[in-house]
Amino acid sequence: MTDPWARPANQAPPVPPPPPQFPQGPPPGQPGLPPQGAPGDPPNKNSSLLVKIANLFRDPLSIVLVVVIIVALVAAGLTAGELYARSRADAVVAKAAQCVVQDNVSVSFGALPPFLLQHMSGHYTNIHFETAGNQIRQAKGMKVNVLINDVRLEDTANASGSIGSLVANITWSSQGIKDTIQNAIPIIGSFVTGVTTNPSDGTIELQGALGAIKAKPQVVDNGISLQVTELTGLGFTLPRETVQPALDAFTSTLTKNYPLGIHADSVQVTDSGVVSQFSTQNASIPKGNQDPCFAGL
Repeated sequence: MTDPWARPANQAPPVPPPPPQFPQGPPPGQPGLPPQGAPGDPPNKNSSLLVKIANLFRDPLSIVLVVVIIVALVAAGLTAGELYARSRADAVVAKAAQCVVQDNVSVSFGALPPFLLQHMSGHYTNIHFETAGNQIRQAKGMKVNVLINDVRLEDTANASGSIGSLVANITWSSQGIKDTIQNAIPIIGSFVTGVTTNPSDGTIELQGALGAIKAKPQVVDNGISLQVTELTGLGFTLPRETVQPALDAFTSTLTKNYPLGIHADSVQVTDSGVVSQFSTQNASIPKGNQDPCFAGL
């Protein structure tokens, strides 16, 4: 008896159904596919930035633009540094000069080489400064124009540096001479009501109600002296022996004992006053404890 449930002969066993298929993402790393990572992770910005930079440097025009921008930024930085350094140095030198001459001062440095190079080396090719013309020390109406060359800041035991040369051109107006003498010379000042100049004979005349004093400016002992050449109308009131010492004491306080060995070279009478030249060479810059005016250098 045969089994009614038996598989017929030569019949293959049933094949089980395939498992359900679900969409699969492309393998990681293939181009054009979304980045791999946990849900919510930001895209890889570094890789995209590198691609953009690489593409940028494949374009010659882009390379030129990048170089131009870099050069412009460097130039702007150097210019800003140059201007700041000059401004700072102007202020330092002006402070020292104002202390010496006792007037407002404007300062400028030579254009070449660039100031930053001068500042880093401590070697300044030339410095120019000019006073406002109010006074120099007690001399009213006196103005000075100064050119300094070859300044080297080298701190030593006895100096803060050296100056190759300094030339100062000084102008002193007739009005300034009158104002100064009236305020600074007790004996003569009360007599002086005006000052006139005589370029033809190189003299100045101190005029007063009682007479006049004629004096010739000269270079004496590295300073400027007013040598009395003539007294008129003052006979019994103001003898010559009193006038000359008073003038000598007056001019000594104005034109002598300058720092750096600065001394008078020449003096000349003009239609409007007196002009003179002072100078020094190979001078040592005093340290701050030697002269407080140079303490900030």
